Formats: sequence, structure tokens, C-alpha cells
Amino acid sequence: MKPLWTGLLAILAFGGALPLAAQETRVGEEGFQSPPATLDRMDWLIGQWVGDGIGGAPALESWLPPTGGTMVGTFVQQNEDGAIQFTEHLYLMEEEGTLVLRLKHFNADLTGWEEKDGMLTFRLVAIEDCAAYFHGLTLRCTDPTKPGEGLVAAVRMQSGNELLFILEPMD
Repeated sequence: MKPLWTGLLAILAFGGALPLAAQETRVGEEGFQSPPATLDRMDWLIGQWVGDGIGGAPALESWLPPTGGTMVGTFVQQNEDGAIQFTEHLYLMEEEGTLVLRLKHFNADLTGWEEKDGMLTFRLVAIEDCAAYFHGLTLRCTDPTKPGEGLVAAVRMQSGNELLFILEPMD
């Protein structure tokens, strides 16, 4: 559904993007090697998170414990009326001794943004205690000394600007 994708990029350009000086995401150099990592480094991510999303509308993110080398996550972006604007289905996977994050976007009616067999793939650039930096996507604790108290999720758009979510644990 290209019109929604184009519309979302326009929204991000004006409503959720940060200037380049405040980059939360990292980008690997051409041909970079992902560092060794396993899902046991990501246990701080498990749970349900809530906060402001695009345009201040509610956003929800959930992560399940690992099963068979994969953590499954979902992201829900609501609109200002509380209806689903779009969702993401996420797989955080162990692959070739490192981690990779794959995701697919869906409209509110469950039609996909990517082609049927297509998905976005984010390769791991760096991993730290309470933080995973993928090529253009970051997942980290708001405070690395207090896992479980907050989640920062950031994605770099094609424009180079970022969409930033600061989420709290859901009660």
C-alpha cells in the first residue's frame, strides 16, 4: 500500500523526526560485520510497553520470551481517535552467531505494506548492556542501570531523520 507508506513518510518528516544532531540510531559502514550476540542479551526487552507515538497518538510494543532462537514482537500505532493506524510484526532472531531483526508492516485492515514475501531486515551494528543497535534501528533501555523501567525505540527514515518512541512498561 504505497499511498499509506508515502503518507507516513510525510508525517514523519513533519511530526516525529529529530534533527541529525540528535541521532539515536547507528548505521554500519558498507560491508560491516555484525558482532557476535545471542538472545540472552535481550531479556530486558520482554514485556509490554506503551507511550506516545506518531503525532502524540498512543503506541504499544510487546515482546515475548525467546522460542526456538526467535523473539516475536508486535508494534501498534494508533491514530488520534484510538483506532489502529498500522501495526508491525517483528522477529528478533539469532542467525549466524549474531542477531537480526525482521519486520513487516500492516494497515488496520491487515493488508501488508511490503510484498507478500517481503520484509525489512535490520542487521546488528553493536550490542551493549540494555541496548541493541541495528542498521537504522535502535532498541535500548531508557536507563541502562534500570532495565524494565523504560524503552527507547528509534528508526531512521530514508530522509535521514528519525522517528523516536519513549515507552514505559504497561501496567
